[in-house]
Amino acid sequence: MSLYSMAGKAARIAIFSVFGLSVFAGAATAKDVVVKAPAGAVEGETRGGLNVFKGIPYAQAPIGDLRWKPPVPLAAWDGVHAAHDFGPACLQPEPNPKSIYSWDLPSKSEDCLSLNIWAPKKAKKAGVFVWIHGGALRAGSSLEPMYDGARLAEEGILVVSINYRLGVLGYMAHPELSAESPDHVSGNYGLLDQIAALKWVQDNIAAFGGDPENVTVAGESAGALSVMYLMASPEAHGLFAKAIAQSAYMISTPALKEKVFGQVPAEAMGGWLAGQLGAGSLADLRAMDGAELTNAALKTGYFPSGTIDGKVLPHQLVETFDRGEQAPVPVLTGFNSGEIRSLRVLLPAAPDDAEAYEAAVRKGYGEFADFFLARYPSNQIDESMLATTRDAMYGWTSERLVAKQTAIGQAGYLYLFDHGYPIADQYGLHAFHASELPYVFGNLKRTPRLWPKIPGHTADLKTSDAMTSYWASFVKSGTPRAKGQPDWQPYADNEFYLYFADVPRAANQLLPGTYELHEAVVCRRRAAGDLPWNWNVGVISPPLPPKAPGCL
Repeated sequence: MSLYSMAGKAARIAIFSVFGLSVFAGAATAKDVVVKAPAGAVEGETRGGLNVFKGIPYAQAPIGDLRWKPPVPLAAWDGVHAAHDFGPACLQPEPNPKSIYSWDLPSKSEDCLSLNIWAPKKAKKAGVFVWIHGGALRAGSSLEPMYDGARLAEEGILVVSINYRLGVLGYMAHPELSAESPDHVSGNYGLLDQIAALKWVQDNIAAFGGDPENVTVAGESAGALSVMYLMASPEAHGLFAKAIAQSAYMISTPALKEKVFGQVPAEAMGGWLAGQLGAGSLADLRAMDGAELTNAALKTGYFPSGTIDGKVLPHQLVETFDRGEQAPVPVLTGFNSGEIRSLRVLLPAAPDDAEAYEAAVRKGYGEFADFFLARYPSNQIDESMLATTRDAMYGWTSERLVAKQTAIGQAGYLYLFDHGYPIADQYGLHAFHASELPYVFGNLKRTPRLWPKIPGHTADLKTSDAMTSYWASFVKSGTPRAKGQPDWQPYADNEFYLYFADVPRAANQLLPGTYELHEAVVCRRRAAGDLPWNWNVGVISPPLPPKAPGCL
């Protein structure tokens, strides 16, 4: 046993002593367990029917000369690594104290490339669920209590959650970085971290009872964007067998050197950022304190993104999926009815009245304006604007994912989450962005401080039990099933989807015509080549480009 492990055990004994508790009582609820993996021996804890390991390093710390470089594998360690505590979160700005998503992170560091494992004690070749947290690629951590994997693991799967580099440290491209790269590319370091974690899982998860040939990569929001990046990256193909993308958004992405779709090249953005930070060279940037660099980059308005570099990400996501070159795996995906209710920052200012609203829509949508106004009417401007941004980002992406997987012969399972509860509804947050997460993880009482508290009524418990069962079943077999609940058919079966409200319900043809509308707009913008398709929709949509071959 390592000195670190012994010290950790001593600390736990001291805590029991301070509160007048029996050491042996503590030992009855948490016992040490050691797993000998190819990476080295790991000591975790047995809690109930699970073995739990926290803070296992999967790559070298990306500090010093390793800052802004692909992750470097760790050599197998000697002795026993103590895995009783979560590793620090990757560096990120201080959270907004007024945000419902804010967690108080106990520690942050550049030395943050770690993962956590919840494994049934008797697991043998069990399905593996690898969770990628959200946070706009600039915030978040695997240590957040809502992501505790115990309840999902009780369904007979292994749950792995990972940290990855964020913000400027995870996604900045720069001409000097490309010059020093053997592949002449830069950026995408956070994505490369995720790939390194998946490789670690391939090499080591069997020692914990998991099946490396049955790995499901999963995430929500920016984590779901990451899932799509992984599906599109040749570097990640073969590292997972299934994918789950919750509230994904298939946005346009900057290219490394060229200006495409109205976006500044990623290298040029990195050069601009260095100037804003007063750094004359890459050496100056590497000499800066990581936390100060992270906060200063945020203040400039820098926003992290993947980079189309021709290697890690060969093409725009839409193009990769149109080509059928994405990972050929089954997908479970969907979105929430109230996505934008908690993300109003994504909304433009509302027009003064119905007449101004209709005029803006007709200017932006041209021949599609009548259909747009029928779907998003002017007599309820706020609700129409919320629905427009939701459907153009999350709804369109979800349906596109299942349609494109179906086209390459893979199953796609679609859902709409519309479950609400009194406090959230009272604050106008019915089925808000990420509100499905406590239900999927079975952690209704482990939400952030300002999150509308879930009462845990029978409807909540039943919804949570159904979702954990569906998700775990998909991880095990590629087919989502839950005892006593409707069969979840593939999207190919008459555009089937599962509707989570008070109870799960089977349904067909989600929001008829809506996907086709937004797909047609994106198609024309792609053909024009100088327009993004991110949040510039609805009343701030630029004029619709003319019809192009292959577009409606």
